[in-house]
Amino acid sequence: MAVAALLLVAIVVLVGIASVARSMGSPIIWSIEVAQLLFVWLVMLAADIALQEGRHFGLSLLLDQLKPRARLVVDVINILILIGLLAFLSSYAVKNVQLMHPRLIGATQMHASMVHGALLFGIVLFLRTLAVQLYGRIRQGSGA
Repeated sequence: MAVAALLLVAIVVLVGIASVARSMGSPIIWSIEVAQLLFVWLVMLAADIALQEGRHFGLSLLLDQLKPRARLVVDVINILILIGLLAFLSSYAVKNVQLMHPRLIGATQMHASMVHGALLFGIVLFLRTLAVQLYGRIRQGSGA
């Protein structure tokens, strides 16, 4: 949470400084690229925080109609499906980072893999969060 807050502050400060510099006639040409890079990483962190806190978008209309035990089973199945999908997508995310590494971005000339690496980082965070949630649901189901 603190890292996400720091990234947000960094983006706001960078955009603010770039705006003032542009209005004074000396634009910082790399500011947009760095702000975009920071924003992509911020989005991945924020999505994981939302997943951890159960604040992500979800449809619970059907789940609310189920008994607690059935709801727990459906929840475990849902987590397993998500883990499988993310594990499958992680191999493509790795390939994407490798493919994007030779490409250089604009004025900063930073490797595009720095931007695309955020997706892989996000997938790893999501997998960790889902594994913890799965463990919690299984313990809850076993009555421990």
